[in-house]
Amino acid sequence: MATLIDIYGNPLRREVLSEPQSERAHVAHLRREFADHPSRNLTPLKLSRILETAEHGNLRGQSELFMDMEERDAHLFAEVSKRKRVLAAIPWRIEPPRNASRGEKKDVAWLTEAVTGLEGWEELLLDLADGIGHGFAAVELEWARSGPEWLVRTFKHFPQTGFLLPHDNQDELRLRTLQSPTGEALLPFGWLLHRPKARSGYVARTGLFRVLAWPYLFKHYATRDLAELLEIYGLPIRLGKYPPGTAAAEKTSLLRAVTELGHSAAGIIPEGMTIEFQKAAEGSEAPFLAMMRQCDDTISKAVLGGTLTSQTSESGGGAMALGNVHNEVRQDLKAADARQLAGTLSRDLLWPLLVLNRAGYDDPRRAPRLIFDTRDPAEVAQTARNIQVAVQLNIDVPLEWAREQLGIPAPQGGEAVIGGGVAEPNPVQGTAVLAAQIGLTATPFPDQVAVDALVDALPDERLQQQAEQLLAPLLEALHQGGDEAQLLEHLSKALPGLHNDELQEALERMFFALDVWARLHAEHERGIA
Repeated sequence: MATLIDIYGNPLRREVLSEPQSERAHVAHLRREFADHPSRNLTPLKLSRILETAEHGNLRGQSELFMDMEERDAHLFAEVSKRKRVLAAIPWRIEPPRNASRGEKKDVAWLTEAVTGLEGWEELLLDLADGIGHGFAAVELEWARSGPEWLVRTFKHFPQTGFLLPHDNQDELRLRTLQSPTGEALLPFGWLLHRPKARSGYVARTGLFRVLAWPYLFKHYATRDLAELLEIYGLPIRLGKYPPGTAAAEKTSLLRAVTELGHSAAGIIPEGMTIEFQKAAEGSEAPFLAMMRQCDDTISKAVLGGTLTSQTSESGGGAMALGNVHNEVRQDLKAADARQLAGTLSRDLLWPLLVLNRAGYDDPRRAPRLIFDTRDPAEVAQTARNIQVAVQLNIDVPLEWAREQLGIPAPQGGEAVIGGGVAEPNPVQGTAVLAAQIGLTATPFPDQVAVDALVDALPDERLQQQAEQLLAPLLEALHQGGDEAQLLEHLSKALPGLHNDELQEALERMFFALDVWARLHAEHERGIA
């Protein structure tokens, strides 16, 4: 059997299909490590050292800090969660390569069925989206046989703390091992490695949390100081006085009484000692809240591109209009995240499934691609209107292109379609078919066609013939008399092929054409005179 290779040309080691790489003895310790929580007692100097250490290849401290940030800051978690979870709600499809053969189209159908049947798809997207903050996210694939086919049984998210960057290549992620300081290369077909770029640079510096670390630190300081202010704000200062020559034990008793008096509002002191209450120093929480709000706004701008999708303005006005503008910016971020995620899934999931189960795949350029449809529904509606106008103007619109733009798949032979019909095995491709499917006729502007026909008829008797053809049954029905119901009955018998609405529309068009013809005919007569 031919050697299987990944999308980069690396040969497949078949043991990865039977045992995940992370479960082997020399790397199994990574799953038993406990976090050091570097956010504890975080200072500007400590933060700088953590970030610099990551740039030299040791990602553990930075990754643990990023986990703490998301866990301890509710606002940061909410904003990042919005950006990650929106990806799971985007519809997706798998597209064949250009000029796909029949076999390639069948492979795409098989891939679609295989991916749709995977368990934990939404959880997988959420785990991969974790790379937006960290700069990368790794999910290990656990393969299993299903009859003659190799399919993914489970997806296991692997923490970023288990990876490092070798000194000779700071853009290559490797597993940390006990045997080698440079780590172990990831095995082909064993990992989904998502590396989205919030900013350009090496993998240690591309994560969004690098930008959020400093606002998080400053907000942490403001929150701590506000808590200290609230602890003493409004409580009077208590001073204990003792006479000269007081023993140390009595001084200690006085200090304990002064301390406990603030909480218990009761206490005892030796005779001869006094406690005085001084007015507490005046303070305000406003500076601390302003600092916290500024940090939250900075976090929202960095994560979602704006602030008004998260909160309203302080004045309470204008939030809806500005929020819609900010949401458009968020749509751009969503589209960018989806494109990068689709590339990872196409490379690390679709390609292994094809290579392991379908024959003839040795060129990654002919591999199918997973596509997320990130278009706004309003954009699709506008595209449909543009196609409608193009058809009315008699502009040739490729049917396959129109289906792609509208997200409407071609009906298969024998498949029921809207309108109660059944799709033909080989439907006619063209503008007329598209027009019929969206409720239009292939004739552009019927009124204009009627007027052109009348103008061409000047000054012969074609107009009279056309009018008599339509008006004769109407005049006959009027001649028979009767009420409105009888008149409609006569018309339905005289014109069995037309409904009431169609008859009314035909009469209106005819009278319109007659009016235009009369005006043109009058001008024609004046020109002869």
